[in-house]
Amino acid sequence: MNKIVIVGSGNVGNSYAYSLLNQNTRVDEIILIDLDSKKALGNAMDLSHTLLFSTSKIKVKAGSYIDAKDARIVVIAAGANQKPNETRLELINKNNIIIKQIVSKILSSGFNGIFLVATNPVDIMCYLVKKYSKFQSGKIIGSGTILDTSRLAFLLSDKLNVDYSDIHAYVLGEHGDTSFIPWSNSKVGPINIQDIIPKDELNQIENKVRRLAYKIIDLKGETSYGIGVCLAKITNAILNDENAVLPVSVLYDKMYLSMPAVINKNGVKGVMKVKLTLEEKEKLEKSKNVLKQIIMNLEE
Repeated sequence: MNKIVIVGSGNVGNSYAYSLLNQNTRVDEIILIDLDSKKALGNAMDLSHTLLFSTSKIKVKAGSYIDAKDARIVVIAAGANQKPNETRLELINKNNIIIKQIVSKILSSGFNGIFLVATNPVDIMCYLVKKYSKFQSGKIIGSGTILDTSRLAFLLSDKLNVDYSDIHAYVLGEHGDTSFIPWSNSKVGPINIQDIIPKDELNQIENKVRRLAYKIIDLKGETSYGIGVCLAKITNAILNDENAVLPVSVLYDKMYLSMPAVINKNGVKGVMKVKLTLEEKEKLEKSKNVLKQIIMNLEE
């Protein structure tokens, strides 16, 4: 049975569950866990009442950490919310404590599946999940820059007036202020995007992608729909054994950050080494150094 346990029945966790209910997926059961058990129960009931008119027959229940024992995937969506003008990295001290407690409780159930992490700052949270769980790195996946990549595709599709599926471009590095777009590897159809969009406009697009989350948070207080669908995409890649290439947070050079990774039933099958220009390599190093410094501070 394909059971998914979602820790954190807030905006992100519920948007993810709702996305699973409205896609063709192999999920059989969703368990919602939250500090507020009444909230989890209410959300489970509300989601269950969509089943008559959805494409799914997934059972949705409120539960406890013991339910993780036979789960295929545990999704960590719990944590302090990002406030307006607050960076993802400023959330670290708050969410470090939360992650440690969650992982301890999940492990006590006997869980041996795959951790999918959405709590921000997601790269650091993945590092902490690995530290506290001692799981092999391939069984810990962060949402990383998959949503940033989706936002990039939206902007490029709108600018070039082409279908989203014809945009082949990734956002890589930290899921945060040092993320970058390797334009040298970015295409629309078979054509390199650098050949049709001037560099100054590419820089504007890259900066806009970085700031979109802050803009949405400023407008409505949180982001959830986009990440919910992206988590469902990663889940399907695992359950369908797709060997899908996705820009997610994976272990790379002793830290977690986003690179194109092959995702299948075992988690991370491998990480693709992208050929970067000198400028792009410098951007990747900047991301790595920011994350490395945070990890060093955490270990002190």
